[in-house]
Amino acid sequence: MPTSRVLLWSGLATAAGGAVLCVLGWYGISGERFAERQLPYLASCTVPGAALIVAGAVLIGAAGRIPVHGPAPSVEAPEDTPPPSSDEPPVRVPGGTLAHRPDCPLVAGREDAGPAGGAELDPCPVCEPWPR
Repeated sequence: MPTSRVLLWSGLATAAGGAVLCVLGWYGISGERFAERQLPYLASCTVPGAALIVAGAVLIGAAGRIPVHGPAPSVEAPEDTPPPSSDEPPVRVPGGTLAHRPDCPLVAGREDAGPAGGAELDPCPVCEPWPR
């Protein structure tokens, strides 16, 4: 489970627990007429409940600062591999948005790769089919 989800759910549970303590403290205080009899409810429920609400808010805020997904994988060819150099027409995979040279390592050996035709496609950053 990603760290951001753990922080989010921990923050929500902490804030909910704090809210429950605040409600219990309020309920206890509301039944007492004199201030000296209300102090135990403040000390045992209301103040810790407020602290838990603040701690939960901090955890939720921290969860929002952590990216959910890791960094995007790079699409660079290894340096020791020469760039593709085919002069055949570009190809594409079904549903793809990039045009590739037929010997591009991203589509080489794929049986579902077909001619790009007249579709408006972006050039592959690995094989760079245009300009020729």
